[in-house]
Amino acid sequence: MPPDYTPFSLLTDVGWISLLLVIGNLARRFIPVFQTLMIPAPMTAGLLGLALGPHGAGIIGFSDQLSTYAGILIAIVFGALPYGMEFGGHLAKGARTMWSYSVGMYMGQWGLLILFGVLLLTPLFGTPDWFGMMLPVGFVGGFGVAAAVGASLTDAGAEAAMTLGFTSAAVGTIVAIIGGLALSKWGSVTGRTSQLPEFRKLPEDLRTGLISLPGQRPSVGRATTNPSSIEPIALHGAVIILTVFAAHVITGAVAEAVPWLDIPLFAAAFVLGLAAVGVLHLVKAPHYVDKELSSSISGAATDFLVAFGVASIVPSVVAEYITPLLILFAAGLAYCLIVFFLLSPAMFRRDWLERGIFGWGWATASVAMGIALLKIVDPKLKSGTMEEFGIAYVGFAPFEIAMAILAPIVVLAGVTAWFGAGATLAAAVIIGMAFVFKWVGDTATAQEAAAARE
Repeated sequence: MPPDYTPFSLLTDVGWISLLLVIGNLARRFIPVFQTLMIPAPMTAGLLGLALGPHGAGIIGFSDQLSTYAGILIAIVFGALPYGMEFGGHLAKGARTMWSYSVGMYMGQWGLLILFGVLLLTPLFGTPDWFGMMLPVGFVGGFGVAAAVGASLTDAGAEAAMTLGFTSAAVGTIVAIIGGLALSKWGSVTGRTSQLPEFRKLPEDLRTGLISLPGQRPSVGRATTNPSSIEPIALHGAVIILTVFAAHVITGAVAEAVPWLDIPLFAAAFVLGLAAVGVLHLVKAPHYVDKELSSSISGAATDFLVAFGVASIVPSVVAEYITPLLILFAAGLAYCLIVFFLLSPAMFRRDWLERGIFGWGWATASVAMGIALLKIVDPKLKSGTMEEFGIAYVGFAPFEIAMAILAPIVVLAGVTAWFGAGATLAAAVIIGMAFVFKWVGDTATAQEAAAARE
C-alpha cells in the first residue's frame, strides 16, 4: 500500500463513486434521453468519474489506487457466483438451438477477433498479440470479464490491458443500446415484429430504472439467520469475503512456491466458491446461504465494478492505440451484424427477430442488456426466448467461465493465436452440429413458453 494511501482514501473513492451512482440513477429517472437510451446508472457514474477525475477536469480527487479496485471487485463477483448458481437441470429439446446459437456466437467472437488481432493488427500496427482479445473481453464478456482479464494481464506487466478492456466494454454498451434500438425499429417497420410498442408504453421500471409500486418490487433475498445472532446480509457478506480472502492467501502462497505460475484471483475465488458449496451440500446446509441474496451481493459488486472501471480508464492509453482500436471496434461491429442478419434467421426462423435482438444485446454488452432490448420487441415475453435461454444457460455457463479464466493464462503462456484458432473451430463445430442434427428452427411456441412460465 502506498504511504499516502489510507483507509480514508478508500472511503473517499467509494464515497465519490457512490454519489455518482446516485446521480446516474436520478439521471435515468428524470432525464428523457437517459430513459430512451436505457443508460445504466453505473455507466453514467463511470463516465462522470472519468470526466471529472484526475484524467479529466480534475474536480474529483480520486486516489492513485482507483484502477486496483476492479481486481478485488471481480473476485467478489466470481466468488459469489457459485453461491447463487442452480446446480442440476438439463437441456430441453426446445433450447438446443438457443444453446448452439449462444455458444457458437460467444466462441466465434472470441476466436475470430483474437485471430483478427494477431494476423492483421499486430503486423500492421505492432500491437501486442492479446490486443484483438480486448474486443470480446469488453463486448460479449462485458465489464466483469474486462476486469478479470485486465487485472491478470496488468499484474503480468501489460498495463494497457485494463484500460483497453474497459474502453471496449463501454463502447460495446453504447453500441448495444443505439444499435439495439435501431434494429428494433427496423424490425417493426419491415413487419418482422408486430409487438413493438411506443416507448411511453414500455414498463415504467424499464424506462426509469425505479420500481415505484411496492407490490411489484421483487425480493433481493431471504433471511436465513436470526438477527439476534447475526444479520443475514452480514453472514452472506462474510461468506463471500472469506471466499475471496482464502483465494488471495492461496494464490499468494502458490506464487511464492511456484513463481512462474500466476493464478488469477477471480479464478481461485470461483473454484473455492464451488468447493464451499460442495461442503455445504455435504453437511446438508446449503439452504443457509441464500441464492438470491448471494446474487444480489454479486450484482452490487458488479455495479461498483462498472463505475470504478470506466472511471479508471486512462485516455492517453486509448489515444496511443486509437487507430487499431477503431479498426477492432469496426470488425467487432461487423461480426455482431452478421450474427444478427444471417445467423439468427438461419437458426431460429420462427420469431428470429426477438431472439436476434436478445443475441445482439448480449454479443455487444451483456445478458442484462439483451433482456432489456428483448422487452422492447417482446414486452410480454411471448416468444419463449427467456425460457429457452434459461435452460440453455446450464450448458453454456461452463464455456463462459472457462474463457474468462483461460484468456489471461494463454496470453501469459504465449499461445494466444492457438487459443483463437481453437475457439473459432469450436464455434464452427457447434453451429455446424445444429444444422447437421436439424436443431435449427427448433424453438418454443408462444403456448409452450406460457406453459414453461407456469
